[in-house]
Amino acid sequence: MRLDRFICKHTAHSHQTSRRLVASGHAEVDGCIITDPRHAVTAFSTIRLDGQLLQQQQPHYIMLHKPAGYLSATSDPEHKTVLELLPSTLRPKLHIAGRLDRATTGLLILTNDGLWSRRITAPEEKIPKIYLVTTAEPISPDAEARFQQGIWLAREGVMTSPATIERLSEHCCRLTIFEGRHHQVKRMFAAIGNAVTALHRERMGPITLDEQLRPGEFRLLTDSERTAI
Repeated sequence: MRLDRFICKHTAHSHQTSRRLVASGHAEVDGCIITDPRHAVTAFSTIRLDGQLLQQQQPHYIMLHKPAGYLSATSDPEHKTVLELLPSTLRPKLHIAGRLDRATTGLLILTNDGLWSRRITAPEEKIPKIYLVTTAEPISPDAEARFQQGIWLAREGVMTSPATIERLSEHCCRLTIFEGRHHQVKRMFAAIGNAVTALHRERMGPITLDEQLRPGEFRLLTDSERTAI
């Protein structure tokens, strides 16, 4: 957003007055006086007008080892949510980048940076999501070929992108998909006549679940993890 528009939106000043105030040196962004009304600001710019703080918000990028039994939601009247695993000081304005259902465990990313999280979750970005899958029945010999061809998801009316399977045992595999549709992994296995009994997300794009995190624990993403997206 332009600085003059931000000031107009967050104060009682008109757009014309906001533009004049910026041009005459009344506005400060991240500690610097800005005189260009067109200067771009973000949700994480610290903005002052005549010394009065209008905005100050720190970006947060969090890796959580999600345990089973928690909803991937910010609030729920009946069930525990993943936000309850975080300190209250970190919770405001956080959202989940790629939800997991209540029974699924593993890597969950929470952030207050919407532009950043969209790069992970937008289907057109084709970010790989890697899951450890355990099935009720032996994984069929044609599973690789079926998943490579794509599975039709009738609810959305779409075909999944080609997915890959790394067989680990008769009932266990490592699956890589490139979307994140509702219950997608379980629906893909149901389409080939099998049921998922356990599901654990290991990785999203370049971000891998930290093996030192126990279920329910979290840490901030490193700068290299954050900028890799």
